[in-house]
Amino acid sequence: MSTLTVPPALTSARDDAIQMHRAFKGLGCDTGTVVNILAHRNSTQRTLISQEYRTMYSEDLENRLSSELGGDLKKAVLLWMPDPARRDATILKQALSGTIVHVRAATEVICSRTPSMIQQMKQVYHALFGVYLEHDIESRSSGDHKKLLLAYVGTPRCEGPEVDRVMVENDAKILYKAGEKRLGTDEKTFICIFSERSWAHLAAVNSTYRGMFRNPLKKAVKKETSGNFEFALLTILCCAENAGKYFAKVLYKAMKGLGTDETTLTRIIVTRAEIDMQYIKAEYLKKYRKSLNDAVHSETSGYYRSFLLGLLGPNH
Repeated sequence: MSTLTVPPALTSARDDAIQMHRAFKGLGCDTGTVVNILAHRNSTQRTLISQEYRTMYSEDLENRLSSELGGDLKKAVLLWMPDPARRDATILKQALSGTIVHVRAATEVICSRTPSMIQQMKQVYHALFGVYLEHDIESRSSGDHKKLLLAYVGTPRCEGPEVDRVMVENDAKILYKAGEKRLGTDEKTFICIFSERSWAHLAAVNSTYRGMFRNPLKKAVKKETSGNFEFALLTILCCAENAGKYFAKVLYKAMKGLGTDETTLTRIIVTRAEIDMQYIKAEYLKKYRKSLNDAVHSETSGYYRSFLLGLLGPNH
């Protein structure tokens, strides 16, 4: 469930565009107005505002936002503006480009998205950057991690809740034989099952595995694999089991200890606000005995804080 709160008496996209233009005029930017509008408009509404702004002022709204805002707020707002598929494609391109490759960020985006999201993301990626996502994965990752990512973006999977109990038990046994039962690990089997099975199926395999072998599948993955390959497998498994719990943990780690990982904090809140942030907030409170809103409030400041809290909705 989304945490985005849109005003009941919503102004038109044209009026929003006019308000935005006024906020940019003169010395300095009326950042409060910009935040108050954009943090309370859904994806479709933001697209309409951008279209109206271009029509009225012959200027790209995202370019203007980029020149008017700064720091973490600018990064958050610019990430918020596109529709989900373009946003994910942009995150992936940035993560897989440049001198420093942010493999974990790319892996998280790929392995936490549904098959339909991945298909849309791949199409937009090619349309925007003139290269296939698979090409960039091929050139910027390696080993079993690369094989898993390529299989995951290239294999159609069911998104429904249906599971075949016989197949579930069979997969649990196969994974045990491929990992804990033998010397060394049959990575190919892990890649095959984790990339070809639905989330509902993998969640059932996880439960069955524990019942059969008195050990969580997650523990087996940690024992039998390592590095980015392990991270990818665990991301798939954790999202299959409970995506809200997975993202709550990622957010907690981003704010834990000295300093805050604003890049991760921004990415998770912006990408999940219109999908399942309500569940993430519930899991965060349950696990860490503190509301996500309070945690974000204590770790951020200024308009960046206001913007993120706007996306998170009321602190119930």
